[in-house]
Amino acid sequence: MNEYLVSIVTPVYNAARFVSDTIDSIQNQTYKNWELLLVDDCSKDESYEIINEYMKNDTRVKYIKLEQNSGAAVSRNTGIKNAKGRFVAFVDSDDLWEPQKLEKQINYMIDKKVGFTFTSYRYMKEDGSKTNKIAKAPTKINYNGLLKNTIIGCSTVVLDREIIGDFTMPLVKKGQDTATWLMILRNQDYAYGIDEALVNYRLVGNSLSSNKFKALKRTWNTYRNVENIGFFKSSYVFCFYVYNAIKKRI
Repeated sequence: MNEYLVSIVTPVYNAARFVSDTIDSIQNQTYKNWELLLVDDCSKDESYEIINEYMKNDTRVKYIKLEQNSGAAVSRNTGIKNAKGRFVAFVDSDDLWEPQKLEKQINYMIDKKVGFTFTSYRYMKEDGSKTNKIAKAPTKINYNGLLKNTIIGCSTVVLDREIIGDFTMPLVKKGQDTATWLMILRNQDYAYGIDEALVNYRLVGNSLSSNKFKALKRTWNTYRNVENIGFFKSSYVFCFYVYNAIKKRI
């Protein structure tokens, strides 16, 4: 328990509305051996001032500022590069973790000797109120399964670098998280799911993922231009993706 350092990577861009709630949810973890790497992509609001107040009282909270606005992929890669932990986790600056999230996930990974896990997550309204809708994590998923069902939420993932090795995210503007999981699953048989809603995913009106059409374009681009999958196979798995995306929201 608490033996291994977990590095938590959070991209920050104009996150003043929600970032304090996110940091609070990390500080409330029952697993205490973590560092939170908040990578500021040149925010224009009070994000730094809020984060700085936390840093004054908790040395585990760390701030990195990019020299120029570069997007989520560069932000996450900067966090990964500076991560000191054996385990790397991700949480977006508007999402929340349940208190036992890290403890349950790290214990599972150590016990099962697996390098890639994710959990179910609950949809949360913009005001922070929880809904009854949960995106359920399957017991495990492989490369082809993930092509058909992009069920892995970025804020749910924990990776063990002793097992999967070092990694960086592809430098694509959108969908770099799914592209990363696919990249890792080329060399790992499975990502293992914990069917418990240990993350609360905030639905924000102007977030990238709130635009359904953009999400479709993003996934198609991942198939064709990141994974370099042929047109006919892309079309085949895209049909499954659309079906599963609809099912997640119903």
